[in-house]
Formats: sequence, structure tokens, C-alpha cells
Amino acid sequence: MKNLNELFLEELADLYSAEQQLVKALPKMAKAASSDELREGFEMHLEQTEEHVRRLEQVFEIFGEKAKAKKCEAMAGLIEEGKNMIEEDADPAVKDAGLIAAAQKVEHYEIASYGTLRTWAELLEKDEAVSLLEETESEEKETDEKLTELSESINVEANQGGEEEEETSSRRSVRPKAGKR
Repeated sequence: MKNLNELFLEELADLYSAEQQLVKALPKMAKAASSDELREGFEMHLEQTEEHVRRLEQVFEIFGEKAKAKKCEAMAGLIEEGKNMIEEDADPAVKDAGLIAAAQKVEHYEIASYGTLRTWAELLEKDEAVSLLEETESEEKETDEKLTELSESINVEANQGGEEEEETSSRRSVRPKAGKR
């Protein structure tokens, strides 16, 4: 790479791949969610993510390039973590808490990526690209905030499930002593 423009296009291809991977992963996360609010949140974010893909295609056009993806290994790893949570045999609220954690890791990665590309687009004086990237970055931040709000009740529910389990198992472990009457 010789300049910031080339680095920008390389990272844009990486983010394009990340968003495409997320389009495939979000329906699975929605299906695994037991909370209706969480499921609806994943479904809504899927629609947004499809729009994010279209915006990235517009950014490629602004730079005079055809949209192309370069496999985003970071997103592949984050999605694998989410997949592991989906496959976990867990209490529904605990699984939802884990799905939120996995989704927030994704959101933070995307916020960082969009912020970096927006800054570089500013330096490259591509104002239209700046606007598109800024719009998506803002939506990613909103999604992260919504996940945080959802987690407040779901985490409490997940914790209560754990406390109930502890109480049940400690009652089982208290046995009368044998022998003396």
C-alpha cells in the first residue's frame, strides 16, 4: 500500500465483508433469542445492516471502485462467538444475556471501523462518503445503546435464574445425618 486511499479501500473491503457476514448471522441470533424484544431488535438490525451494505457499495462508487469484499477475520471470529452462545445449553435469560454480549462486541467493532473510515474519508476529502459512513456509525451507536438498555432487564433475569438454581442445589445438598435417632 502506497497511500491512505489504498488503505481506505482495503479497510472498506474488510468492512463490506463484515457487514455481509452479519447479514447471514443476525437471523440465527434472532431465532435463538427467547426475549421478544431482543428478537425484534435483531430483526430490526438485520434490516439496518442490509442498508449498511448498500451504503458501503455507494462509498465504493464514490471512490470509483467496484464493491468487493475481503474476508473480515475479526467479524468471522465475533460471529463464531455468537454461534457458540447459540449452541450453548443455557437458561433462556442467560443465553439472551450472552447473545447481547456477543452482539455488543460486534457493534463496538463496527463503531470503531466506521469511525476510522469516516476520519480517513474526511482526510481524502470525500464528503459524500463521510456522510454515508457517519450515518451508519450513528446507527451502530444507537443499536449498541438499545442492546445496553435491553441487557439491564435481561441480565437481572439471568442473574435471578442463577440464584434460584443455587438455592435449589443447596437445599438438595443439605441432608439429614444418618445413624442417630
